[in-house]
Amino acid sequence: MRLRSDIFVSAMTRRMFARGDFAAVERKGEEQAGAIFIRQRFRDGLETLYAPAPQSFFDGEGDTGRLFELRVDRRQPEQVRETLDRELKFDPDLWIIELETDDIADIVPLAELRRNPLD
Repeated sequence: MRLRSDIFVSAMTRRMFARGDFAAVERKGEEQAGAIFIRQRFRDGLETLYAPAPQSFFDGEGDTGRLFELRVDRRQPEQVRETLDRELKFDPDLWIIELETDDIADIVPLAELRRNPLD
């Protein structure tokens, strides 16, 4: 059983504040299982967007964590907003979290690109 979305978001925001960075919930989604999108804002005004990783990144047996993938990398806020607006049309129950930090390595679990063993 995967950790509820609201609890995951709460823990992430607390970890950000504990290390001196900023986090905010831009949009609350479905508490139990809403998809979580993360906007990372940089000091230069650009943003990066992380989205839930596809199910193919999970091993299927006992894997209850959340993984994210890079969706938009260091673009203008308008481009990130356009992507989020498209996602909201598809899934109105999603969460949007804003993080103001330069380093998310220990906060956001990223999915590693998996290579095809036949390559």
